[in-house]
Amino acid sequence: MRKRLIQIFGFLISSLGWLFVLCTIGMDFWKVSRIGGQGGPFVIKVAWYASSLWKDCYTDATSVITCRDFPVVRNVTPLIQGVRGLLLCGLVLGFIGVVLCFIGMECTYIGGADNTKDKLLFAGAVFHIVGGVSDVSAYCLYINKINRQTFNATFGTGEIRYDLGTPIFLGLVGCFLILLGAVSYAVTVYRVLCPGSKVDYAYGGGTYMAPRSRGRTLYTGYYKPSRQNGSYMGSGPSTSSKISKLSQTRPMKMSERDAFV
Repeated sequence: MRKRLIQIFGFLISSLGWLFVLCTIGMDFWKVSRIGGQGGPFVIKVAWYASSLWKDCYTDATSVITCRDFPVVRNVTPLIQGVRGLLLCGLVLGFIGVVLCFIGMECTYIGGADNTKDKLLFAGAVFHIVGGVSDVSAYCLYINKINRQTFNATFGTGEIRYDLGTPIFLGLVGCFLILLGAVSYAVTVYRVLCPGSKVDYAYGGGTYMAPRSRGRTLYTGYYKPSRQNGSYMGSGPSTSSKISKLSQTRPMKMSERDAFV
């Protein structure tokens, strides 16, 4: 029950983070600048400059918005192209992760056996992590550009200084939710990375598989050799008292060579 709740929680927050990142691609005001404002007893006209991944906009004091779309791809700056590519790559990987995680969740009835579903869920978590890192890289690249322009000492007087807009913060929150959901998935299927151990015995060339149940150890129970290949096969749960009784009821016979010595 706890495993199902963790997986449902991871699915909800990772899907919500993916939607946040998707919304930021089409939002305006990635960077904002304000010129003018209140100046003593006089009111100075205010102008707003905003920019996104697809267009630049200007808003005057009468709330009239004028936008200019970016030209074709070959004329867009390499930085904008890189941010677009990283975000789209992260969204595609995140979508694949959402589908794989939905199939691999324990509460769904598709995907096959439990072992197969765990592998699908782990693969979806990996896709989420890679996609989240790609999205974070895109936002950090855009933030670095704005910060270099804002804190540049040789910044010209006629140039506009921009501030960070709302879509960047929303996208960073979405990336955090994606990574948190991926970690939640990975916690529930950690046995995929840590399979059961295998122990080999020299007795008759047989092989003994270590039990994976909680509390079982190598010395739990009483084992006897099989008649076919001589491997140790468990005869069910037993205690040390049974072993002691067996040693009492079956005394060891001393061979003639030992008696002579």
